[in-house]
Amino acid sequence: MKITVNEAQAGVRLDKLLLEVMPTLGRAGAKRLFEAGKVRLHEGGGERGRRVAKGDVARAGDVVSVELDPTSLSGGALPDAEAALAVVFETRQVVVLDKPAGQPTAPLEPGERGTLANALVARYPECAGIGFSTREPGLCHRLDTETSGLVLAARTREAFEVLTGAIKEERLDKRYLLVCAAKDLPETGTIEIPLAPHPKDRRRVYPCVHPRDVERYSPRPAHTTYKKLSERGEWALVEARAGKASRHQIRAHFAAIGHPLAGDTLYGGESVPGLARHALHASRIAWGGDAKVPAFTASSPLPGDIAAIVGEEGG
Repeated sequence: MKITVNEAQAGVRLDKLLLEVMPTLGRAGAKRLFEAGKVRLHEGGGERGRRVAKGDVARAGDVVSVELDPTSLSGGALPDAEAALAVVFETRQVVVLDKPAGQPTAPLEPGERGTLANALVARYPECAGIGFSTREPGLCHRLDTETSGLVLAARTREAFEVLTGAIKEERLDKRYLLVCAAKDLPETGTIEIPLAPHPKDRRRVYPCVHPRDVERYSPRPAHTTYKKLSERGEWALVEARAGKASRHQIRAHFAAIGHPLAGDTLYGGESVPGLARHALHASRIAWGGDAKVPAFTASSPLPGDIAAIVGEEGG
């Protein structure tokens, strides 16, 4: 990891600077890095760096390089350079990744590898000090394991705060492509059914359609809009928008209106030959920009296994 020292950071002790960028290290973790010679100062950004002590300071324009190891990130997502990582868009502040179906977004168990988070922190170690938790470095949101498509990550704390705030307020344009049962599906629609944890099955969420369910389970609001793009036989290709897209929101919403996703057997969808997962793909993320994080747009084509169901050309 490399930190380019700015004017505000000039004269700050290097151990404090390191903790500012990577607070999850803790003082003990930062101390170990300095004692092991893993922190070097490149004056003026030069290639040759010198070993430094935790009490040293840097000038604006200097670069501090840090050689991270798994022990310094214990309890969080460990770097895994062999895990799949497809970068669609990248700036100094953000990176948009294209997650394949079957890859978990973040680890559930200590030491777990192969997830998107493991791959992200291996290539962008600065993300390790950002996020909702050390298991989700830099990740602004998540996708279900079997959902493919775009995941947004922040490379700076400022970008993380801006973009997660935009997601919470539904100001980030997040679009999904899905295939569902076509019969009687309107051309466009809005689904506003609140969702709660399922009272009997932890694998699912529960759409609270009836007022008594709302009173009983205190669900969270959930808003999904959609438009039908095409039909082929019993299936429809649909574009859906869900600003927050809470856990299983799109899957549960379409099941609740009688149009479960193809392959989504958990929510009553039919199995489809050649499709080994539910037919949901995060296809577009767009941010209009503000004074802190410039505008960007990223897209991902429909994967072949979903495209084949509706006769589309897959990516």
